[in-house]
Amino acid sequence: MPSIHDEIRFMKGVGQARAKKRAALGIHSIFDLLRHFPRQYEDRTRLVPIAQLPEKTPVCFRAMVTAVPRASYGKGYQSITRVQVSDSHDRISLTFFHRKNVAEELKPGRVYIFYGALSENDGFRSVVNPLFEPEDGPQQVTRRIVPVYPLTAGISNAMLSRLIGQALELYAPQLEETIPDAIREKYGLCGVREAYLAVHQPPDFEALERARRRLCFEEFFVFSVGLSLLKSRRREQTAPAFSDQDLGDFFRALPFALTGAQQRAVDDVLQDLGRTEPMNRLVQGDVGSGKTMVAAAAAYCAAKNGWQTAFMVPTEILAEQHAQSLTKLLEPLGVRIALLTGGMKAAEARQVRELIAQGMADLVIGTHALFSAGTAFARLGLVIADEQHRFGLGQRAALAEKGQTPPVLVMSATPIPRTLALIIYGDLDVSVIDELPPGRQKVDTFLVSERLRQRVNGFIRQQVREGHQVYIVCPAVEQSQTEDLKAAEVWAQTLQKAVFPDLRVALLHGKMKPADKDAVMRSFAAHEVDILVATTVIEVGVDVPNATLMVIENAERFGLSQLHQLRGRVGRGEAKSHCVLFAGGGNAQTIARLKAFCSTNDGFRIAEEDLRLRGPGDFFGSRQSGLPLFRAAKPEGSLEIMELARQAADGYVSDPAGPEMEPLHARVRALFETGGATMN
Repeated sequence: MPSIHDEIRFMKGVGQARAKKRAALGIHSIFDLLRHFPRQYEDRTRLVPIAQLPEKTPVCFRAMVTAVPRASYGKGYQSITRVQVSDSHDRISLTFFHRKNVAEELKPGRVYIFYGALSENDGFRSVVNPLFEPEDGPQQVTRRIVPVYPLTAGISNAMLSRLIGQALELYAPQLEETIPDAIREKYGLCGVREAYLAVHQPPDFEALERARRRLCFEEFFVFSVGLSLLKSRRREQTAPAFSDQDLGDFFRALPFALTGAQQRAVDDVLQDLGRTEPMNRLVQGDVGSGKTMVAAAAAYCAAKNGWQTAFMVPTEILAEQHAQSLTKLLEPLGVRIALLTGGMKAAEARQVRELIAQGMADLVIGTHALFSAGTAFARLGLVIADEQHRFGLGQRAALAEKGQTPPVLVMSATPIPRTLALIIYGDLDVSVIDELPPGRQKVDTFLVSERLRQRVNGFIRQQVREGHQVYIVCPAVEQSQTEDLKAAEVWAQTLQKAVFPDLRVALLHGKMKPADKDAVMRSFAAHEVDILVATTVIEVGVDVPNATLMVIENAERFGLSQLHQLRGRVGRGEAKSHCVLFAGGGNAQTIARLKAFCSTNDGFRIAEEDLRLRGPGDFFGSRQSGLPLFRAAKPEGSLEIMELARQAADGYVSDPAGPEMEPLHARVRALFETGGATMN
């Protein structure tokens, strides 16, 4: 028998072809199969009388077959079988399509348990194509909790259930415990084998809840142990200590005074830089809170101490913008600045790399080109990564390896509640900038319906007439046949041809080539475009102070934190700015969520509400680069478990168990190696 960690193709009945289909679900090994957890469960344990069958909602009911099934043929020779069934009070007709064998399976006078939904067509009430099994037979499709799995083409739920059942029967004894006994006892967690059996084949909802709690705890525990180990190993390394921390010239050169929150963040960074233990700090601040000035202070300190700084940002145009603003601020103070991006001509990039290698550039601002193999630093002493959630652990590590354990400063404009930040950024110390600089204006936000479309179009035209620019964000790039969503490509054409033929409309989306995207953003920044129709690719983009209006289509499709990021693209200049949300649908809870968003510009309040409503699963709209995919830890309400798991992990790392916990260490290594971090 193969090992639980062997490829799934070694299981009986899988083979190469089916193994490829399961690979699309992230199932490569037998262990992956067991960790392919259900996305939901159908409660088929409750039996409903025929008189109480709800419409369009599948339920189980007990009934006797009262007549011989009648078969007929409909249009296109479609086989139709009807049968009458009844309980002690009422009767109902069952209709089966393409099921010729039903007449042989359902015997008059015998009692069956059926599972299906009541429907009505032209006054005829019937249950169509119900599942069924004899009352005295095995409970395979009725009277049980049925797991529903994430699927892909060619893989059915029944097929996956059978395979997982086979794997549990054969390989459950190979499941190894990853949570120390003392921790399981302290937090009341069930054992690993009990958890896997109950999550796939729950005997009742109480056992299912115990299993989910344990598996959720386990994922956060393994992840937190890994982050704590990274943090503890960093303390064993040595970094250059910056002894000269006189930043008086820098502060005097600023055209404004730092806010209290900015100053506290700068003090945190300077304290880290003064130690030989490598800094690994996150500066987390709302849109427009002034994180770049904290980075500038750190880079100036590094230059004063004779070290180079690599400042990595997610887009070329943002790199150019930072280069312009920081050159104006820091070059008069003697800091030599260079720009390095992937879009540069080969000769120009080669010249910049030579300056970096010779130590002739103190602050190097760029994109992913900074950690390419061809870029070498003479004395790299500080790494700064802007919009950290765009860069994975592996990319941060690749850049840091270009120096001798340089301090790392990462920044994020995505406000995150503290509990979640401690999990996601567990390998980082966190500084929060929770106030905006004076003069940073509030963006008025409005939720509107389609009936106000003409009025909003008039407001767009007014903004352009006053010399300003407008963003219009769509949730999709191309038109979908199944969903009624605004698509950027079609909507841009409609606006240009039918609505604003006299204005300059441009299109920007993530499927465009990088050079084309940069060209569009440059033309928008240069005011060669009046209206930019885009997808969320502008969520992190160039600073265009002249843009005063953000219109977001199908706002119900975005998370609140993502909406906040988009709104942050306007309100950067002196003119009054606005954000308009078109809600194309959604239930009462969705509308309430959007109204709550309109009532505040506080990113941290918005993040708390987003987390409360959506849970911690996909907080950024798309899964963080470099972070593992949590398989079990998706239910809402897992924040408490996250915090407990983090506390348990901190205690474990400070007093680790012996060799019997090698299964935990193996899980940690496997988890973090996929993110590019070295755990050995």
